[in-house]
Formats: sequence, structure tokens, C-alpha cells
Amino acid sequence: MTVAPSRSLRSSAELIRAEEPVLAHNYHPLPVVVARAEGAWVEDVEGRRFLDMLAGYSALNFGHRHPALIEAAHRQLDQLTLTSRAFHNDRLAQFAESLAELTGLDMVLPMNTGAEAVESAVKVARKWAYEVKGVAPDRATIVVAADNFHGRTTTIVSFSTDETARAGFGPFTPGFRVVPYNDLAALEAAIDETTAAVLIEPIQGEAGVVIPDDGYLRGVRELTRRTGCLFVADEIQSGLGRTGRTLAVEHEGVVPDVLLLGKALGGGIVPVSAVVARREVLQVLRPGEHGSTFGGNPLSAAVGSAVVELLGTGEFQRRAAELGVVLRGGLAALVGKGVKDFRARGLWAGVDIDPAIGTGREISERLMREGVLVKDTHGSTIRLAPPLTITGEELRTALGALETVLGKGA
Repeated sequence: MTVAPSRSLRSSAELIRAEEPVLAHNYHPLPVVVARAEGAWVEDVEGRRFLDMLAGYSALNFGHRHPALIEAAHRQLDQLTLTSRAFHNDRLAQFAESLAELTGLDMVLPMNTGAEAVESAVKVARKWAYEVKGVAPDRATIVVAADNFHGRTTTIVSFSTDETARAGFGPFTPGFRVVPYNDLAALEAAIDETTAAVLIEPIQGEAGVVIPDDGYLRGVRELTRRTGCLFVADEIQSGLGRTGRTLAVEHEGVVPDVLLLGKALGGGIVPVSAVVARREVLQVLRPGEHGSTFGGNPLSAAVGSAVVELLGTGEFQRRAAELGVVLRGGLAALVGKGVKDFRARGLWAGVDIDPAIGTGREISERLMREGVLVKDTHGSTIRLAPPLTITGEELRTALGALETVLGKGA
């Protein structure tokens, strides 16, 4: 990475201290202050380089400042950035057409953040249940999985099982039923005539990259079809190349009724999310019933279209699949040497570290000192989700750093 010196006049320590009194304490970031980035590498204000093995929770699937995405953003910045949906803009049709074609679905509802996409899907599923399925007013239910992560709005935390996300934020929104993940019998028992939808992550990211048994997603698809409710797949983290396919549901050859996308859809440049669905589902929305001032803005549509174009080549899906073999092999070699277990698909892995060596946070801090950035999740689990542009050599460097950290022990 060739970069100019940082222009910050304050050190990392000074900037971290400066945040303390003025920023809400809703995050506990690692003590690194990123000033510049390119590809799979970031640089702090002192010029120290780090290999980014988190990629913004998959928001940076194409790496930092991918040239094609930066060019698309620059070009659009010189033309038009925002109109609101009060008017049409000349970039939105292309974005919606290309995204619908990429996913094999019919219609697109553009939003901004992942949580907005989930909230939008909840509203759409309920509206569909009342208008199409014939559920009695205000009786619609949505079945979700335990240990889910769909965001942190008040409605979404209402069906979370993570007490850190829930505690102190009640009263909670009714209308949700929680069942164990990867349990088709429990799912079937929870569905009745009031069920509007089943909302699940094809792979649970925040829970530690939990991959369901083969056949589970096919079972969900068959069950929802047979019982007359919607299958809503939250692919905000798992989608857009991360697992070696465009979508994680493709590993089982299923197509949901509603697909939720975000993170990588904005190319790491602007927040872009979308609800993509069958026509029968999204056409229940009418003017004034749902919206977003920034949803579908020209800048987002231009970047999102460029993202879809990159995915259309298949290059990034192939890279994730091929380098995923390297990732799994490297992690397998560490099992019993500080790694208790791991789960991986494509370039995405949850790694369970021996608690005797350290918590996930402690391992993340030690890796940072080795020049590699990762993020912990529950207990002693860390997540690896490098940009899909990472090279095999860079990936082996990260695995070598993990081996070094584990070798040093507690």
C-alpha cells in the first residue's frame, strides 16, 4: 500500500482520549486509530500498517477504496447526490434492475442500513399477511431464531436473545416467536395460521459464524412454502460473495421470498441496503406507507450498481471459495494448538480459542500488536472476514500471526 503521511495533528492515544467525553460509549473498539486504507490494509495516524481481517463486518467485501467503486462514486458526486424519493433520479432504475437480476427476484425496496432493511421486511411481511394471506388485523407473527443478530432497533432487539442488546430497552414489540436455530421441528411447531414469515440468517454471523446442518435451509424453504408463509433470508453479512457464492442460500439451491442485503452493497463507501422480493410481496406497499429520504439516492444507486457489476463477473465469489480452502486449512492446523474449534464457509470463519489462552477481546488485542485486525464475539470466539480482494500470501500472513499469538499462550 502506497499512502501519503497521515495529516492528523494528534496521536492515536490523544484521539482516543478526545473521544471519551464527547462520544456515546456504545462501542468498545480496539485501540487503533485508522487514518488511511487501501485494499486489505489500513494505516493508523502514526503510519503503522495493519492487515484488515474484519472488512467492516463484510461491508468491505471488495476491500478499502476499490478503484471501480471509487470511480463510480467520484463520477456521481460530480453529477447528483440526492433528490429524495419525491422525484425520480436517473440512476435508480439501473440499480434496481441489476440487483433484481443478480438475485433472481422481482422487485427492490432501497434503504440505507441493514437494520432499516430488517425493519422494512417486518413491515412488508405483516402487510402481506393481512392483505394476501388473510391474517386477522394485528395478529401477524414472525418466527425468528435464537442467537440471531438482525440489528439493534427497538423492534429488532425485541426478538433478540442477547441480553446485552435487550437490557434496559423495553417494553418490547410483540409479534415474534423465537425458536432454536437449525431445528426444523421447533420451527414447524411455531408456525400457525398467524405466521407471516420466518426470518433467519442463513449463517449466523454475530453468534460466531454458525453454519446450519446441510438441508436446514431447504427444510425452511419447503416448510414455509407448505404452510403459506414467507421465507425471509437476512444476507446482510453472509451475502454478496462472502461465502463463495453470491448468496449463502445458494449453497442449498434455495430462493427465499424476501432477501435482505446491506453492508457490501454500499462498497464500503456509502450505506446501502435493500429488501429484494417477489413481486407479490413488495407490491403490497403503496405511496406513503413506507419510505426513506436517502433510500435509493443517486450516489447510493451508482455505487450499488458498480457493486452488482463487480459481482456479475463471478471473480469475487471464486476468490472467496478458493481462498476459503486456504483459510480452513490454516485453521485446521491450529486445532489443538490453541484453537478448540472453528466454523468456516468461504472467507468467513468463527474461531473458538482455548479460554485458558485468552478471551476473544484479549486475542484480538494481541493480534493487533502483531499487525492484524480481527473482532471478537461471545466468550473466546473471534471472527475472521477479510476483504475478498486479499491475496493468498496476505491470508497466510494473518494465519501466521494467529499461530504466533496462540503460541505465546496466556
